[in-house]
Amino acid sequence: MTSCRGGEDGTVENVIILAGPPGAGKTTVAELLAQRFERSVHLHTDDFWTFIKRGLVMPYLPESHTQNETVMDVVAGAAAGYAAGGYTVVCDGVMGPWFLHPFTRRGIPFHYVILRPDVETTLARATARDPDRYLTDPGPVRDLHAQFAAQDGYDGYVLDSSGLTADQTADAVYAAVRDGGHLFKQGR
Repeated sequence: MTSCRGGEDGTVENVIILAGPPGAGKTTVAELLAQRFERSVHLHTDDFWTFIKRGLVMPYLPESHTQNETVMDVVAGAAAGYAAGGYTVVCDGVMGPWFLHPFTRRGIPFHYVILRPDVETTLARATARDPDRYLTDPGPVRDLHAQFAAQDGYDGYVLDSSGLTADQTADAVYAAVRDGGHLFKQGR
C-alpha cells in the first residue's frame, strides 16, 4: 500500500479523477485502484446525483447544465476535503474536461485519466448493466462516448481499455499516476 505520487516537485498529489463515458469501467477500476492506497476514498459521482430528491434533471440532458455544475462543485469540495485529510481520493464519473473547473479553481492538483474503450466495447458494457441503477440507453451512451472522443488536446490523458480486463486497467492507471504522466496541466 502506498500514497499517491507524481508531483513534479516530489509532493504527494492525492486526487485521481477517472473519467469516461458510461460503460467505460470507471467504477470497477476505481474500486480496484482505491484498494492500492493505505488511506483512500472512492467518490462515485453517480451517487451525488441521487442526493437530489426533487427537481433532478437527468445529467445527460442539455437542460441539466446548471445542476451538473453544482454537483461537480460539491464533488470537488468533497475531494478537496478528503485529500486535505491525507486520503488518496479516487473520483470516478462522466467527468469530461468541461467539468474540471471546480478542481482547478480550488487549486487541487489531480491526476486525470480518461478511460475510453472503443464505442462497441463501451456500448456492450453499458447496455449489459442494471437499467435501474445505470444509464443503459444506447443513444446517450453513444453521444457521451462521442463527446469524450472529440476533446482535442486531451489525448495524453486517454487510456484505451478496450482489450483490457479491469485489473489490467487498474494496473495501467496506477502506473500512469505513479509516474506522474496524467497529472493535470491546464492547456496540456
